[in-house]
Amino acid sequence: MCRKCPRLVCYREKVAAEKRRAFLGWDYWGKPVPGFGDPRAKLLILGLAPAAHGGNRTGRVFTGDRSGDFLYKALYETGFSNQPTSTHRGDGLKLRNAYIAATIRCAPPANKPLPSELANCLPYFEKELELIRPRAILALGSIAMRAYLGLLKRDGQIKGFAKYPLRHGASYELPGGLPRLFVSYHPSQQNTFTGKLTETMMVDVLLAIRKFIGGK
Repeated sequence: MCRKCPRLVCYREKVAAEKRRAFLGWDYWGKPVPGFGDPRAKLLILGLAPAAHGGNRTGRVFTGDRSGDFLYKALYETGFSNQPTSTHRGDGLKLRNAYIAATIRCAPPANKPLPSELANCLPYFEKELELIRPRAILALGSIAMRAYLGLLKRDGQIKGFAKYPLRHGASYELPGGLPRLFVSYHPSQQNTFTGKLTETMMVDVLLAIRKFIGGK
């Protein structure tokens, strides 16, 4: 089990021990949360991090929190999931042609990972890219997008970020046969409750991705 980031280890285990009142009966996961989905997926969805009482509790990314409720409903409506909800690891959820990873695998305090923590987690995402070899990447929010583009810049595959601004619904063709990059605002409550990201907006992005990867 990874313990590279002392701050994150302390936080994830503290949350798992103290729990939230609504989940006192749960045996919290309290460890790094692995990626999840179809190992042959053409779409890789990159999120931010497990929620303290979501993925850190259930052990599955985007499971058991409001952001996950929003995302899985949209995935179901666009054919990427077999059911619209995800409450725990054994609930029967299966992703179709999609795989979900996180920029950082441990719940960070205030959902704000440090640059050093992001760097420590990057090799796990690199390995997933190597194994899955997707045709499309969906970055959920600015941190996920910058993490992916930063990896490409580090390896000399792109020169910088200026050509790829964060804009919901954007779609970028990257050089060298890299997966096409699609962008969405993160389905955080801050975005979904204020209407910055609506269900229709999320579905539209996923439908554009389905059209791109369909038949390929």
